[in-house]
Amino acid sequence: MNEDEWLAQRFEEHRGRLRAVAYRMLGSLSEADDAVQEAWLRLSRHAGDTGRDEIDNLGAWLTTVVGRISLNLLRSRATRGEEPLDGRVPDPVVSPAAGGDPEHEALVADAVGLALLVVLDTLEPAERLAFVLHDMFALPFDDIAPIVGRTPAAARQLASRARRRVQGAAAVPDADLPRQREVVDAFMAASRSGDFEALVAVLDPDVVLRADYGAHLPSAVSGHLRGAEVVARQALLFSRYAGSARPAVVNGAAGMVTSPDGRVMSVMGFTIRGGRITEIDIVADPERLAALDIAP
Repeated sequence: MNEDEWLAQRFEEHRGRLRAVAYRMLGSLSEADDAVQEAWLRLSRHAGDTGRDEIDNLGAWLTTVVGRISLNLLRSRATRGEEPLDGRVPDPVVSPAAGGDPEHEALVADAVGLALLVVLDTLEPAERLAFVLHDMFALPFDDIAPIVGRTPAAARQLASRARRRVQGAAAVPDADLPRQREVVDAFMAASRSGDFEALVAVLDPDVVLRADYGAHLPSAVSGHLRGAEVVARQALLFSRYAGSARPAVVNGAAGMVTSPDGRVMSVMGFTIRGGRITEIDIVADPERLAALDIAP
């Protein structure tokens, strides 16, 4: 095995962790893949300039590189004003209803549901980085500090501030997947039958719906709604598509993929607490769905 092959093999050993770091930082699968690829290019250049033995801990080195790349991407988003006022819908990680996809399970381990990613989107970029790298990946603050240009003590404060906001905004969802599926199935059955009262009964009174329909937002629908009755009324607008919805696991939780005529039309992720749906996140933008490459 030559030098390049050895380096590529070592990098592949860390790829899954690096992709998970970038996904938690960015909420975008394509940007996460770009960040990982950029980390590989930087590693290749670094090894060519100084030799592979200059890196004592390759995993930590790569994690900080991906963190720095992700931080720059987040700051670039903010500069361009890309974040919608009501929060963006993160890219869903979609698996078959039976689960069993090790790559997907690793990507959304530690209960990284869509609800948590939405909360992470509300953090300042440096706060998000400090929280993700320390609380989720156990990187010491001595390593985080240079990335954000702060002292270790200041980096610790960033993570602490982020932690308080996450704990205050993201209550722990129900963990029982079969029970989640029962609740989601009840929601879909009520939608198919046009039963408004049954829809309201399965929704939390303060349920939030976030949806990305892309450039062709139907005039009769909204991309951000709150309240059981409001969300139920919008669900009835799409009841004709409920028959083509199939169960899926979306970010480790019960979800649905709607695919009329064999074409994926939407992915729905549900957050369930106390046996009721508290959040619904929908990606129905054809361009985003095509990029996610989801099987009908």
